[in-house]
Amino acid sequence: MRKTVYTKLILAYLLFALFGFLVIATFVSRTINDLVVETEADKLYREAIIIADTYATDLYNSETSLETVKKQLDYLDRYLDSTLWIMNPSGLIVLSSDLPIDVENPASIEGFDSTDNIGGYYTVGNFYGYFESDVLSVFAPISNGFQVQGYVVIHKSIADLNKLSNRLLAISYYLFIILFVLSLIILIFFTMNVYRPLRKITKATEEYAAGNLHYQFQIDSEDELGYLAASLNYMAGELAKGEDNQKQLVANVSHDFRSPLTSIKGYSEAMLDGTIPPELHAKYLEIVTNESDRLIKLTNSLLTLNNLNTEGMILEISDFDINTVIRKTIATFEGVCVKKRISIELSLSGEHLFVKGDITKIQQVLYNLLDNAIKFSNKDSKIFIETKEKHKKVFVSVKDQGIGIPKESLNQIWDRFYKTDLSRGKDKKGTGLGLSITREIIRAHGENINCISTEGEGTEFVFTLTLSEINED
Repeated sequence: MRKTVYTKLILAYLLFALFGFLVIATFVSRTINDLVVETEADKLYREAIIIADTYATDLYNSETSLETVKKQLDYLDRYLDSTLWIMNPSGLIVLSSDLPIDVENPASIEGFDSTDNIGGYYTVGNFYGYFESDVLSVFAPISNGFQVQGYVVIHKSIADLNKLSNRLLAISYYLFIILFVLSLIILIFFTMNVYRPLRKITKATEEYAAGNLHYQFQIDSEDELGYLAASLNYMAGELAKGEDNQKQLVANVSHDFRSPLTSIKGYSEAMLDGTIPPELHAKYLEIVTNESDRLIKLTNSLLTLNNLNTEGMILEISDFDINTVIRKTIATFEGVCVKKRISIELSLSGEHLFVKGDITKIQQVLYNLLDNAIKFSNKDSKIFIETKEKHKKVFVSVKDQGIGIPKESLNQIWDRFYKTDLSRGKDKKGTGLGLSITREIIRAHGENINCISTEGEGTEFVFTLTLSEINED
């Protein structure tokens, strides 16, 4: 069974709970016990010091009576909930808050050794076997000059301290439970905002891998997952569009190849079987030649477009005069312009205007745009070509007064083989690849090309080129 991220998260969550419980039960428990003992020892030691410096010292200096000191010890016993002793260095208990005064038979601690407490001020245990259970015993010396006359010893039951430790430990468990429950919010947040979107993305990738590129999904999020989902949707849309375009391309190529091939085959068979008499062969051979030229042009255009789309296409970048290239390109159309009575007006920025680019491919761009402008212009009309410099860029415009492009077709004119309904009647020999080739060349240069058109009034194409530094010399 495949482990999901969610399963791993649940497992990590349960391990967190287990280790959290073990940490509280061991480390935190010992820490609380040690902290309670040390805190209580400090508190009792301060009391013992006060008693040693006052009542006990006065008792050893015969400035007060045993009864007076006993009353004070009894009062402090109730206040501190502890047993208070005044004892001699030999282990003899002079006064005890839990025993009556007995001067004749005072209690004694067998085995008591005052040197056992050097380096510390409290011990935990049964105090040399005197108590049946463990107690916290705090020592404060009773001094006269540099001589220790005795000790004030305060005993606190460890069982009472354990009760306090257990209450604090219970609070730790409560806090851990509260933290554990609150951490469910993180789990819920992860489920809603990470796991579910990831499941949707996973499902989408499985659909795309299966070939269902039209599968759509939505993640309402503005974070990285939302961006990833939007990118996947966009990618799938582009792939689906590419697949549709590929099918359309095959259909268009098949259609455009079928017509001339049918004509060539039909006329050739007609001449071979005698349907077309010999005296008419020249006429129909010319038709066959024209159809062959059309096939060659279509094939060359497809090869050109394929090369332009190939990643890493090599451009022969150089500095050249775009104005000169425009004038030379116009010269190639002189005959057809005269025939259609079309005039071309130039508005060029200076006599020379140098740009950076591949001169051969930019000349092809100008040829395609000017060819289209002439093809779709009416007789006795004008074509305007303009160059202007702005922000280190050169803008080249080719504008005609022809039939124009319908608004709904403006975004499709760059597609391969696309022809508008208006252009089909005028573009009998066109392949529908000219503008696709033009855009790919401009894109290869890292530049932009745009089209502005009004149906019935004309069309303008504007593309950019990088201004050459030669102009600054």
